[in-house]
Amino acid sequence: MFSMPMALILSSHVAASMVGGGVSQRVLNSARIDTMLVPTVLFGRHPGWGEPGGGPVEQDQFESVLSGIADQGLLDITDIVLAGYFADVGQVFDTASVIDVVRKGRRMNKGVKAALPAPIIVVDPIMGDSPGGLYVSPAIAAAIKDQLITRADLVTPNLFELGHITGRPLTDLASMVRAARAMERPVLVSSLPRHGQIGVLYVDSEQAWLVTHDRLPKAPNGTGDALTAAFINRLLAGVDARTALEQSVAMTVSLVMRAHEWSAPELPVVAAADVLTSPLVTLEAEAV
Repeated sequence: MFSMPMALILSSHVAASMVGGGVSQRVLNSARIDTMLVPTVLFGRHPGWGEPGGGPVEQDQFESVLSGIADQGLLDITDIVLAGYFADVGQVFDTASVIDVVRKGRRMNKGVKAALPAPIIVVDPIMGDSPGGLYVSPAIAAAIKDQLITRADLVTPNLFELGHITGRPLTDLASMVRAARAMERPVLVSSLPRHGQIGVLYVDSEQAWLVTHDRLPKAPNGTGDALTAAFINRLLAGVDARTALEQSVAMTVSLVMRAHEWSAPELPVVAAADVLTSPLVTLEAEAV
């Protein structure tokens, strides 16, 4: 039976920058995954470019959008929930409630059950980064940890976020693996400095794999969003975790390579969509 996977994305909508929910949507769409984006903020551009314009989505409006989706019956055919950037604690609690509803759904779209636990809940705990630290309020960060990570099947922090969530010192690769395992669910960790390169680490209760690649000149914003969506893309294709890691990092690196080649200020997710199926590089994971 032909399956038509459906993903519910709860994250930012940024009109003129290829970041947040916009990147997630496009990367998932490239794998023939339908998407519903519920925005947590409506910005004109990424704040890194200057005053973004727009602002947070009010909680009552956020809840109203979710109600419309629920009333249409689409939570019953939601195969993936991807939680990303939040601007309000109430949005986090609403997302936790939606996850619970999706888990209890009738699962009408049974064609994807062989590829994924039905459904799969992915939490990209967008909280902050080094060297600046948190860029959401401590209350939002705490709510993500308490309400969403506890419900997740996969968590995709950067290295700073892994340390903040677990409260553990991350002094070497072994300590990073231990911190990831302390979360008691599969974890994909990005932005690991590694012998002058950059690494991405996958850890679950049975295995740990690391992919490294050369540092590229300053990458456009949105690479973390692209990586998470690409990893979901590969999981849905039915590949094992090691292969999903290798391929998703290669896809993300290839997008950055195209951005540099074309002098693009944003990730060229649409124009360079071919690299999401045929990456420009091949990467090999090492067991750790």
